[in-house]
Amino acid sequence: MPEEAARARVEAALDIPRWAQEVVAGRPYADSHQLQTAARTAARTITDAELTRALARHPRIGERADAARHDAAHSEREQGRIDRSDERLAEQLRDGNLAYEQRFGRVFIIRAAGRDGHEVLDQLEVRLTHTDEQDRAETIEQLLQIALLRLEETD
Repeated sequence: MPEEAARARVEAALDIPRWAQEVVAGRPYADSHQLQTAARTAARTITDAELTRALARHPRIGERADAARHDAAHSEREQGRIDRSDERLAEQLRDGNLAYEQRFGRVFIIRAAGRDGHEVLDQLEVRLTHTDEQDRAETIEQLLQIALLRLEETD
């Protein structure tokens, strides 16, 4: 794959151009483990501005993605196990998202793929007990897990 196309594909998985460039620069990768290692290495230096940029592409957990702002197709698929018809769960997720945003000043992000709404809510409640430093690291880890899943989907 040409470098420009590879960079676009990697940026679509995680919207941090510097990170994507570092991941693409390490090609070719012999296997997914090498790709994951490179992705994790490049993620160690994510700045606050890069984190803000990446999070802007993700809707709140439990809410529908806005196609103009979010990676809607990815988000809808990844949050597919969250039952939006469960009004109590939807209310708890809304309240949790609000509490999280008030506490940390950023949207709550989690690899929702493979998790149902109650598992997501449990993790949200745990994350609310973190320090800012702990949660920033966990936010980056979750973004990275999402990005790696998205890259695997497009293989």
